[in-house]
Amino acid sequence: MTPGSNLPLSAARVAVDVTAPVRLDVSGLLLTADGKVRSDDDFVFYNQPSGPGVTHTAGGGGSGDTITVDTAAVPPGIEKIVVTASLDAPGATFAGTEPTATVRSADDGSVLATFTPPRLGPETALVVVEVYRRNGAWKVRAVGQGYANGLAGIATDFGVTVEEPAVPTATPVQPQQPVTPPAPPHPGAPTAPGAPDTPGVPAAGQWGPPSGAPAPLAPPTAVPGAPGSMGTPAPPPAAPQAPAPGAGKINLDKGRVSLQKNQTVSLVKGGKPLLSSVRMGLGWEPAFRGRSVDLDASVIAYGPDRKKIDNCFFGKLAILNGAIQHSGDNLTGEGAGDDEAITVHLGGLPPEVTGLVFTVNSFSGQKFTDVAKAYCRLLDAQSGEELVRFDLTGSEKRTGVLMAKLIRQYSGEWEMTALGEYVDSRTVRGMIKPGAQAL
Repeated sequence: MTPGSNLPLSAARVAVDVTAPVRLDVSGLLLTADGKVRSDDDFVFYNQPSGPGVTHTAGGGGSGDTITVDTAAVPPGIEKIVVTASLDAPGATFAGTEPTATVRSADDGSVLATFTPPRLGPETALVVVEVYRRNGAWKVRAVGQGYANGLAGIATDFGVTVEEPAVPTATPVQPQQPVTPPAPPHPGAPTAPGAPDTPGVPAAGQWGPPSGAPAPLAPPTAVPGAPGSMGTPAPPPAAPQAPAPGAGKINLDKGRVSLQKNQTVSLVKGGKPLLSSVRMGLGWEPAFRGRSVDLDASVIAYGPDRKKIDNCFFGKLAILNGAIQHSGDNLTGEGAGDDEAITVHLGGLPPEVTGLVFTVNSFSGQKFTDVAKAYCRLLDAQSGEELVRFDLTGSEKRTGVLMAKLIRQYSGEWEMTALGEYVDSRTVRGMIKPGAQAL
């Protein structure tokens, strides 16, 4: 399975085994239609190994823990069971670790599906898969949503009561290297508005911010008796503008964020997901005075199976009923400001769009060694406020570069990751496959 894909379950009792090269603590949470547990009794883990229709079995002899779901015994008010995994070792992350979920029939052991979440990094806990009802039948979905604040963050997100530790202890921080605590992922997002009646660019004001965002979450703390419980995270530094490498995901609460390659920011501000219109500005300058550089900025929209849904570039200035719009072609790269811009109405994207990859190509065949000061920046399309910036450092004698990606998270908000990966392609068509691999 790939992230976001789903399969119908052919067995009434299914077991989900989660294995990895290192020891994992696996849990199951029974969630209602609002994405919350009814009480702490719906949190099933090794210290509380049974709930209504759901049981936990500890692995032995190097095997992983198992969450077993008897769909016939799950109460009517429960819409889904999410299976989570957290690292047993304190302070460890999933970087370099590939957990695999195997979904099998609990009666005969036959394998129904497998899923390995891709490209993990600073995450310390994961929602791996979910078993859910749909139109009276049960299905399984591959999720792979990462959390940088451990099992406590997942528990808080889904409504488990979290108690403050008796004596909070802060994680030590090295001098001169402040670490920004990651923002807890937000539970859910408002439903996207319908598409305009006629294709093309929407009327002014149509894509305003949606109403009714969820309330902010309290900072996650230790879950009593839960595996891998941690104390209160380190207090935030005065005013960091960029995340320290490996520090996890940050949000927009402290103003503009400057990313380095492979760093991620959650598009959440004031506890609310950013679902209004944003503009991705892309710019560059010729490396040698007097020589023009003709580059083309594009964006590719992907579905949960990493297949292209559509792409927007200078030859196709609006896609998805105007939810994504391109500013047009710049033939020289000269002058101040963004050379090309792509506006994305996040609240207007159809639900099947789960990833956007922003690219820059040289149609004329010029190499990026002829380009200087290439960057991309994300702005609030209404206020013009710069939210996130990524300055491309270094260059390669290649004709294309994956600049950044936006990924719709399982919990509803979007995240932006700086890429900076060079490829050989003069058109957006040649960027589709490497863009899918970058998701």
